[in-house]
Amino acid sequence: MEEARSNPPASSFAYRLRRGAGGIADRLKPLWQRRLFRWAAILLGGFLLAIFLFWLIFARGLPDATSLLEYEPPLPTMVRDINGQPVHSYARERRVQLQYSDYPQQLIHAYLAAEDKTFFEHHGVDIPGFAGAVFDYASKLGSGQRARGGSTITQQVAKNLLIGDEYSPTRKVKEMILAWRMENVLTKQQILELYLNQIFLGRNAYGVQAAARAYFDKDVADLQLHEMAYLAILPKGPANYRPESTTGHARAIDRRNWALGEMEKNGWISAAQRDAAIALPLGTVAAHGSSFDANAGGYYMEEVRRRLIQQFGEKAEDGPNSVYAGGLWVRSPYDPVAQDHTQTALRNGLLRFGAGRGWSGPVGHIDPDKGWERELAASFISVDYAGWRVAAVISRDRSGAQIGFADGTTGALPASLAQLPYRRTGGPAISAMKPGDLILVARDGASWALRNIPEVSGGMVVEEVHSGRIRAMQGGFDYRLSSYNRATQAQRQPGSTIKPFVYAAALDNGMTPASIIVDGPLCVYQGAGLGQKCFRNFSGGSAGPQTMRWGVEQSRNLMTVRAASQTGMDRVVRTIKNMGIGDYQPYLSFALGAGETTVERMVNAYATLANQGRQFAPKLMDYVQDRRGKVIWPERWHPCDNCNMANWDGKPMPRFGFEGRQVMNPMTAYQVVHITEGVIQRGTATVLADLKRPLFGKTGTTNGPTNVWFVGGSPDLVAGVYIGYDQPRSLGGWAQGGRIAAPIWKEAMAPILETIPKTPFIAPAGIRMVAIDRRSGKRVYGAWPTDEPKPAVIWEAFRPESEPRRTIRKEEAEAQAKVAAKADAVRTRQRNDADFLQDQGGIY
Repeated sequence: MEEARSNPPASSFAYRLRRGAGGIADRLKPLWQRRLFRWAAILLGGFLLAIFLFWLIFARGLPDATSLLEYEPPLPTMVRDINGQPVHSYARERRVQLQYSDYPQQLIHAYLAAEDKTFFEHHGVDIPGFAGAVFDYASKLGSGQRARGGSTITQQVAKNLLIGDEYSPTRKVKEMILAWRMENVLTKQQILELYLNQIFLGRNAYGVQAAARAYFDKDVADLQLHEMAYLAILPKGPANYRPESTTGHARAIDRRNWALGEMEKNGWISAAQRDAAIALPLGTVAAHGSSFDANAGGYYMEEVRRRLIQQFGEKAEDGPNSVYAGGLWVRSPYDPVAQDHTQTALRNGLLRFGAGRGWSGPVGHIDPDKGWERELAASFISVDYAGWRVAAVISRDRSGAQIGFADGTTGALPASLAQLPYRRTGGPAISAMKPGDLILVARDGASWALRNIPEVSGGMVVEEVHSGRIRAMQGGFDYRLSSYNRATQAQRQPGSTIKPFVYAAALDNGMTPASIIVDGPLCVYQGAGLGQKCFRNFSGGSAGPQTMRWGVEQSRNLMTVRAASQTGMDRVVRTIKNMGIGDYQPYLSFALGAGETTVERMVNAYATLANQGRQFAPKLMDYVQDRRGKVIWPERWHPCDNCNMANWDGKPMPRFGFEGRQVMNPMTAYQVVHITEGVIQRGTATVLADLKRPLFGKTGTTNGPTNVWFVGGSPDLVAGVYIGYDQPRSLGGWAQGGRIAAPIWKEAMAPILETIPKTPFIAPAGIRMVAIDRRSGKRVYGAWPTDEPKPAVIWEAFRPESEPRRTIRKEEAEAQAKVAAKADAVRTRQRNDADFLQDQGGIY
């Protein structure tokens, strides 16, 4: 019974609920009978419903206005060169972010006069202006015409940054809501700063500073009153006031004068100032691109862009430090002077090689039926060399071709100036042309003459020895014709340029520069599947026992293979891997350069040799700062405190940490450098000997020959270059690294090296310099090395206790030198092994 009372049935609870509700209804019924109460309830319900519908339609999902407190406009990435000067930018929107205080007050007044006179008085919405816009919208409803905006500056910021540019009454209401919210969280100055930094003003200029540069080539602080007034009228529609067109120019003058009049009405300028400004012409400059040289850097800047995108992303969606929106500042070791010499030398070398080989064909093709002007402009194919231009073939007949350029102009290409033989057919180039072909031409009097980009290409890199900083990079003839960077992307066989690292492994495992290696036949059993492989020299003969130095200087394949075999290919490929060249299998062919690598890797490996085995990663960027100046790359970067003090404070001097990674014994690295100095003095790169300064390096030519190389340099700078076809094929039997690659290296590096002191290669602690007979490797007493190119006695570098015990008298050394000189002369006349090794680089 007690349990039943404590748990009444559910039906009893429902009854009490209905009875309670009925009681409330009974009490409200008398009030509902009153008309005033009834109308008040209906109005209240309608009001609440209206608020709900208003929120549902307009306010729901609107962005938070407080997000603008942290808003950062998209900014381009800027690159500075080795001297700290801005040289390049990566931008899709031209914009420079300024603070409110950076804008002249008169410029601010010009925008207020043209856009929002009561900006500092309203709370985000100008009620009279809004009412006028509503009336204008209603009057134009159904006409297809767009009503005037009536938006305040605050509403325009809300539209541009938060909700978009949709044309509808709904968007206008959303603008008003957001404008009201913005005025509650931002100051008027903050709102104006956002507006002046964000608005689009034509000529790909976003923000007033970018527009000032685009239209007047000035900073905002240098603008005159009439120029400020012109910029202030552009937000309504930059295309309507284009100064290039007659109609746009007239509209711009009228609207500018109107803005000046509004400024005078509001008391911001005097009548005299207005009249003086109205009397002045528009004064805009011709439309131009970025203030930076678009051609500066070429392949170098494109490679920087690739690596920045890999590190930080491309678009704003990829992160706050993206390349095209993050406003990064990149400090690079790019040297404009070195880059110019490198680019010129490589281009000249390619042109020399391609001379007399005929026309390579068009550099591109467009559809002439779609309008050649538009198609040519959209192709983005151009060239920056000696006044050459890209032209589209419009029509062709027996007398020649009519050609057109990206600016819409046309010209004539006479048949007599297009007689280069077409490489594919052998006939004249003019007969192979057809409408839509894109060709290269240069001015020849009143006409144009055909020019040709060599089909052969190549790459070159210049790197600092003691830091790994890349001073210059050229990856082909012109990056706008082909963005494929042959300095970093092309995987090529290095040929004999790999040999110094083979001998480095041999030096690390008991050999010395004076070790005797037999230059004779060598056969190796490679297993049941491959059988026996026999290596040989080009002449079929051999030179017998010779010193390691002589084998390097003369690039003897048989000696290299024998040294690799005696050392062990596992040790050789380990050395090559440690130097960052490549990860190869332990096959003897890799000792002759059969593996693939890039110019950048080879140059870095040679720089490591010159740096006594301490390796730095190749650097195209020193550091990267965000838009506020904070260094965000490298991750462990830190400033050198007190390095820029005006005066010494008496405390210990700042010290830099020890950088780089020791990948080779310093004594081994120096021995290799010392040996390869002989390549310049009397070996396969004597074309560089007349530079009269300490240099080391190695030539290389691969099977075919398909690639020709030279890599080397001074104690401070190392550079490397290769030449070859993108689809590897023979360059011709005469092609050699010493004949083609070394002269290019010389043309580029001679003027660069002139700017740095002549310093010798410094031997590390422990190296012993011993006078030896150059040909036999025996120790010499009673004679001193001379400065002759091929002296009988030379200084050789040895590790402690490794110098030769054998001795030779001075008279014997001189007699052997005479015999060796006669043998060298005979080999020179008979196309010796060194020539073959320049051609072939190795038998593999």
